[in-house]
Amino acid sequence: MHSTIQDMKSATSSPPESAVLAPSSTSERQGTALMVAGGLILGTIGIFVEEARQDPMTTVFFRCFFGMLALSLWGAATGRLHELKLRWHELTVALGAGVLIVLNWVLFFAAIPRVSIAIATVLFHIQPFFVIGLGAWWLGERVSKAQVIACVVALAGLVLATGLIGSKTSLIATSSYQTGVALCLVGAVAYAGLPLIARKAKRVSSFVLSWWQSAVGVLLTAWWPLWHGLPQTTTAWLWLAGLGSIHSGVAYVILYAGMSQLRTSRVALLQFVYPLTAIVVDRVVYGHQLTALQTVGVLIMAGALWTVRRDS
Repeated sequence: MHSTIQDMKSATSSPPESAVLAPSSTSERQGTALMVAGGLILGTIGIFVEEARQDPMTTVFFRCFFGMLALSLWGAATGRLHELKLRWHELTVALGAGVLIVLNWVLFFAAIPRVSIAIATVLFHIQPFFVIGLGAWWLGERVSKAQVIACVVALAGLVLATGLIGSKTSLIATSSYQTGVALCLVGAVAYAGLPLIARKAKRVSSFVLSWWQSAVGVLLTAWWPLWHGLPQTTTAWLWLAGLGSIHSGVAYVILYAGMSQLRTSRVALLQFVYPLTAIVVDRVVYGHQLTALQTVGVLIMAGALWTVRRDS
């Protein structure tokens, strides 16, 4: 992983447009492996959030704080702290990524207790289709008819996956559940900008991008736990430390390294590793199970993403 990230940093000029739009097969294999690994790690995030038992803002602060600490220690050990000094354009890209990820995390952590780990993660991952649309608008990437159809089909799957249709359970009828669904969809829009920023910041390594997004998160959220109080148990501190060091210090370095080597349509497919892992984790650890219609919805979304992959 270190050599892959360092290769990204060593470039002295922006890559030619053809390299951005048509990555080599070796680059695609490396990017695919990195994104799968990152998705598997992120699929366990709900456990850390649930077991820490903190409010969303406190959870985000400590995820950012421990993530920045872990990345700083790793950067010091590998002699890479000097990379954190960025030129103005690169800094604005990194700060923009930080703002988007903090917004995404706050909304995601607020949604989990309302709709469960599995549903929150599935709903957040409608964002690959926002990625495709933004990729066409911002990067000028081709959008085929098959991709447009896939987006429409995925939206139908999303409706089923929410459980808002065909369910007779009282939970889904509550305003809390519906609020959780809305939080997920807004967060998905915010998260959709991250792969595009990673593509724009080709000369900024994934280590640097991850460190700066954590630093932004610390600055934006530090007031909350200082005002409302710090965690009171050792267990909570341990879960929060793991959340930051593993799911920010490790996972996002891996994901950004993978995203930078792939087309946005391929990124869209591989990001579905995360929600599928979360569904399994939620079922095994907490016994939460999707209804039949929700399962159909998830499969429809997965099928739509597979179509996108074949068309990319």
